[in-house]
Amino acid sequence: MKILCLHGQGTSAQIFKSQTVALRNKLPSHYQFDFLDAPFHCTPAPGIKVLFESGTYTWWPKPTINAIRGAHQYMLDHIEAHGPYDAVMGFSQGCSLIGSYLLYHARETPKEPLPFKAAIFTCGGLPLQVLEDLGLPVSQKAHDINDETVRLLKSRAGALTQLAADPSQIKLGTGLWDDLNGLVHDPEVMPDEEDVFGLDFTIIPRDMRIKIPTVHVYGAKDPRWPASLQLAYFCERREMYDHRGGHDIPRSTDVSVKIAELLGELAGKVGVKR
Repeated sequence: MKILCLHGQGTSAQIFKSQTVALRNKLPSHYQFDFLDAPFHCTPAPGIKVLFESGTYTWWPKPTINAIRGAHQYMLDHIEAHGPYDAVMGFSQGCSLIGSYLLYHARETPKEPLPFKAAIFTCGGLPLQVLEDLGLPVSQKAHDINDETVRLLKSRAGALTQLAADPSQIKLGTGLWDDLNGLVHDPEVMPDEEDVFGLDFTIIPRDMRIKIPTVHVYGAKDPRWPASLQLAYFCERREMYDHRGGHDIPRSTDVSVKIAELLGELAGKVGVKR
């Protein structure tokens, strides 16, 4: 199983590799992971600078359609040079890159084979401007929820930066995401298709679906949980798992074992060695 890995905004291939050690250690040695740096330098994500000294990158400096589609080509060029890959795995902005590419492929070149067979998404959604560019209905409610969850994440990111700068503020027994108030979702309730945080999947054309097998890992305490669910509902052959944390890559043993099991099942679905 050969997997291309696309990091989140403000991190890097090296950082994503470090963040996924616990998961990769739970998988057989024939699983291969290729970590790719995004093309643009940017400021580090909150807390990253304290832990890592490497450069940090973003897939697009601003989420314009041209910039997002340019990132698609950057990914495809890498796949052509270093593939083939059985799957792609993204975190946060890396998920936005993969998911938006798959939707444009479904609309523009559905008869052409995809350059990978499966996808793994962790704490990531779809840019609403991509959906609008594809002519899909995006309600004002969806925009309002998106804006509010982005604001909440930035607010929490500021708190994480303070904790990284002064670890003495960290309270024993309290998780970094436990004191976040104002979430717009109830993680115990899955939305109905007609209202997935403002997206009505009963009127989105059936051809605008991601048809390859996917795994969706998201956190109950992540302010961007609604975006993760929206992406998942675009995927017809999805497996979903709540790691119960925030907007981060889970590293605990039990969660890593569960995600490794999901990757093994994904390998079986695409016909490669588990």
